[in-house]
Order: sequence, then C-alpha cells, then structure tokens
Amino acid sequence: MRSFVRATLALGAASVFGLCLVLGAGAQAAQPATAPKSGEKTVEEAYLQESLETMIIKEQSQSDSKDMKLVALQYIKQAVDAGRKNEEIRKSLEYLALETTMVVTRSAGLGRPTNDYPDIRAKACDLLGEFPSVESKNALLKVALGDAEPMVLSAAVRSLGKIGMNDGDDVTQTIAFIVNRFDILMPDNSLAFESLIAIERIADKNNGIKDPAAIRAVMKIATGNYITPVRAKANEILGKLRKYSAGSGGSGK
Repeated sequence: MRSFVRATLALGAASVFGLCLVLGAGAQAAQPATAPKSGEKTVEEAYLQESLETMIIKEQSQSDSKDMKLVALQYIKQAVDAGRKNEEIRKSLEYLALETTMVVTRSAGLGRPTNDYPDIRAKACDLLGEFPSVESKNALLKVALGDAEPMVLSAAVRSLGKIGMNDGDDVTQTIAFIVNRFDILMPDNSLAFESLIAIERIADKNNGIKDPAAIRAVMKIATGNYITPVRAKANEILGKLRKYSAGSGGSGK
C-alpha cells in the first residue's frame, strides 16, 4: 500500500512538473519582445522547476518501487549534468546509498529485506562523488563500513577518492579496513583496484599519505593473491608514495 501511495505521489508530481513546463513554455510564447529570449527561463521559472524536480526526486527515491528509484537516479544524473545540484538532491542520494545499512524494509516485518538493491546503492554512491562535502564523505564512510556488497563498496571507495578529503586519516583507514576485510575472506580484484585508485587520488590531493594502515594495505595488495595488473598498480603507488615522502623530508606520524 505504501509503495502504491508513494508511486502515485511521485507520478502525480511528475505530471505537475511536466504541466508546469508546458505552461511555462506557453507563457514565454505570449510574452512581449522584452521577455527573455527563446529557451531562457526567468528566475521564478527556474526556481519552480528546480523545486518541483527536487520534490519528485525525493518522493521517487523513498518509494518502495525499484523502478521509481531508478527513475530518481536518472533525474539526479540529468540535474547534475545540467549543474542543478542542491542539498536536497544530495540527501536523496544519501538515502539511496544507505538503504539496508540505515533503512531496512521487510515484508510483514520479517524475512529478507525487500529494499536490497545493490545496483541502486552503487549508482547513488557514484553520484555522491559529484557533491564534494563533509556530509557526502561521512555518508560514504557509513556505506563503506556497513555495506556488504563489493560493487557498492567499490563505488563508495571510488567517490571517497574523488572527493579527496582525509581528515585524521578517516578515509584511508576505512579503505584499509575494507582491503583487509576482503583480503582475509576472498580477495576481490575490482574492489582492490578501486581502493588503490582512491588512495592514489587522496595522496595526489594531499601531497602524500602518512597513514601506516593505508600503506600496509597497498603493500598487502602488491604481494597478495591478486591479478598481475592490480599488483602492478599497487607497486606503482608504493613508488609514488615514497617520492611524496622523500619530497616532504621523509617526515611521518
């Protein structure tokens, strides 16, 4: 029932959104020569469109329907590509990324989660990388520490590297934790490679890394049971980290 209501609300909001666009286009056509040029929007029209878009995305992202969540992600991608990024859209992405970690829905309150969509969470994590902020970083850290799916963890790690923040080594220590966790259970080449790229990006943005846990994680990949390209990338990053250390006088924690 809740799924039906939310789906109905989202579809209704989408219809209103489309109607407003049509009416807005008609109003523009009726304006005198002093009106904005064809294709341009007034401040009021742009605000109305963004507000409706944000409302639709929120309703769709919190729907129980996977299809609605996928549409929400499509709308978010369009908004990001067009430069329409705001905190409410970021919060919708955070909600989608943390489903089953923070929000679990079960049929009749029992059994397997009914909102366990790893592909949705992975895409949301990827898009959170387009919203570089402490809030996005913290949400991705929660995903990295709480999710169990390698594809979701890979996306979270990728975006953490893109954002590049590493206050108190919180990000590099989390990445090292993930590497160690999967190295013991079952080495995952894709996750290991994304972890290496994230560590490299963080090092490039912060003039090196001095977190011993991260360095040990890179060394573990370099000598571990991984395919040759992954081990080669780990050795390449170790060389880069040594150069950063030498450039800073070899100081460390």
